[in-house]
Amino acid sequence: MNQLLSRILVTIVALPLVLWIVYLGGWPLFGLALLVAVLALHELYAMARALRPLVLAGYAGAAATLLGAHLGGTAWMAGGFALTLLLAFLLYGIAETRQSGTITIGTTVLGVAWIGLGLAHLLLLRDLPEYGRLAIFTVLLAVFADDTAAYFVGRLLGRHKLAPGLSPGKTWEGFVAGTLVAVAVVFFALYEEGFLTIPESVALGAALALAGVAGDLFESAVKRDLQVKDSGRLLGGHGGMLDRVDAHLFAAVAAFYVILAFGYG
Repeated sequence: MNQLLSRILVTIVALPLVLWIVYLGGWPLFGLALLVAVLALHELYAMARALRPLVLAGYAGAAATLLGAHLGGTAWMAGGFALTLLLAFLLYGIAETRQSGTITIGTTVLGVAWIGLGLAHLLLLRDLPEYGRLAIFTVLLAVFADDTAAYFVGRLLGRHKLAPGLSPGKTWEGFVAGTLVAVAVVFFALYEEGFLTIPESVALGAALALAGVAGDLFESAVKRDLQVKDSGRLLGGHGGMLDRVDAHLFAAVAAFYVILAFGYG
């Protein structure tokens, strides 16, 4: 099965299920976020095996971060994340590893900061008063549409490399197309529903596009540093779980704070 067909089939199966759980919110969404966090952390720590990450501390820290966001918002989320550093330090003290403590603990905490906090901000978006469901749907669909438009336009028309040192497949043509699509999705979803003004919708769409590509390039930089091509094969043509959610991890954070800056939430 070629990669394009594999990507399409996975999307057809997974996207409706994910959107249904997002619609429900609450504990079902927390459970989905926790599952995604564990799978993505497993892929990251497997790639970084030589750095000896403290896997149990990472899983526990991500779970605490997500639980804090779900139960108590940003303050409890920060407390859950801070627990990661303590657990990593304690486990390093009893672990039998010859790796530097700075590298081992740093790799562990990086995973939770990147994946745990990114997913936690999706939960915070869903819990925004009145417009939370609309906000998280818009972010998920805008990033997905951005990625899809950039992929196809880049393949068909791409001539100028965006960041050849990190991700040779990305082009400026794809980036521009993806940005326009992201702005359009946010505009029609949030302005037309009376949530944001026109300038706010455009600004949020642009922020999502920039954060999404930054998240994608960040993962590419990590994989290049660790000398791997994909984080895994769990999702067929999409690669691993981390390959699929990398853009969302940055975009969710950007969306939450941009919306707060506009005075909502």
